[in-house]
Amino acid sequence: MNITFESLEKGQEVASRTVALSRADLVRYAAASGDFNPIHWNEPFATSVGLPNVIAHGMLTMGAAMQVVADWTGDPAAVVDVQTRFTKPVVVPNRFGTEIEPSTGLNITAKVAALDEDERTARIDLTVTAPDLSDPAVPAEDAAALKVLVKTQVVVACR
Repeated sequence: MNITFESLEKGQEVASRTVALSRADLVRYAAASGDFNPIHWNEPFATSVGLPNVIAHGMLTMGAAMQVVADWTGDPAAVVDVQTRFTKPVVVPNRFGTEIEPSTGLNITAKVAALDEDERTARIDLTVTAPDLSDPAVPAEDAAALKVLVKTQVVVACR
């Protein structure tokens, strides 16, 4: 682990990343997780149950967000606690060119929110957004950003 407690300060941005997602990513995640709910891969089914389109798995979204912190620490075992609330679905339209192309992205920013000197831990708060692709007429680049996870906090043990 490369992170020392003394190197951190409240409000400091420690990591950010955009994670691109495609329908193929959802199919791969379904195979890995065993979650084959058709709302994650079958557009007619997803819209028949009131969704705007196929949506990403919540745990895929959360896992992508947590990976940003695990990568920043350099040691996934440094992550000692995680919590979040799911607020909005991540809509993943279908895009095909010569290959299946990403059609949305998760924007993840991690900041130090609190430091516990006695425990030598840092609470990292994450902001996780995705474009609002519920209206197919709005291009991803023009879509408003939606907070898809809130109260996303990761406690990290520091040296």
